[in-house]
Amino acid sequence: MNTWYKESFGHDYLIVYKHRDFQGAYHEVRQMMDWLNLPQGAEILDLCCGMGRHSLALTEFGYKVTGVDLSDVLLEEADQHDVHSQVRFIKGDMREVPLHETFDAVVNLFTSFGYFEEDEENIQVLREIHRLLKPGGRFMIDFLNPEFVRSHLVPYSERQEGELFIQEQRSIEDGFVKKRIAIREDGRPERHYLEQVKLYRLEQFQHLLALVGLQLDQVYGDYDGQAYHPDQSRRLIMIGHRPDLSDAQGVSQ
Repeated sequence: MNTWYKESFGHDYLIVYKHRDFQGAYHEVRQMMDWLNLPQGAEILDLCCGMGRHSLALTEFGYKVTGVDLSDVLLEEADQHDVHSQVRFIKGDMREVPLHETFDAVVNLFTSFGYFEEDEENIQVLREIHRLLKPGGRFMIDFLNPEFVRSHLVPYSERQEGELFIQEQRSIEDGFVKKRIAIREDGRPERHYLEQVKLYRLEQFQHLLALVGLQLDQVYGDYDGQAYHPDQSRRLIMIGHRPDLSDAQGVSQ
């Protein structure tokens, strides 16, 4: 079984993605809050919170935030940035989140879905989102746009980050977009990492969300709020909710 995600989110990841700053996360969260339409004090789960950029930004808008991630390194980084201990950070696998309470919203950001080779494992993540949401609770999944990735893929790039020389090779194989990263540093062996994401289209998400009992409400193509266009949008941002069954029963009576 390919468990690349257990190796790739370490100290080198912080360097490879150092361009993802906290200010950018703040602007993204400001738009998210308009979409999710949550009251002050709402409880939000940031599923796959990484280094906590969005979790911390969410607290600045007055929400109670729990962040879950599998990486010890990224959680330690998140703790260091959370100087006032505003966020509850917990280690856990997104397929089996070690929490039993429910939330007003669950967010899954920066393409933190589609990590697993088997559809059933990815569907299990959606089942967990459903389980962790209160009836009527809102969710947001910020995913890459598969069609845009296919047409704009950069097969190779390289760059220098301090003393590190980073090479990135990208390809589409068997329905996955894969990035192979090589890092060279004087005095140390060359280090290699793999990242892969299954290229789920919007139509597939619609089917999978319905399968687990989640309702898709809006789809956007970027954080500027533009409509989603398969051939043009950079992102596939999905907003929805867990239906309140008592309300549905009330309507049907």
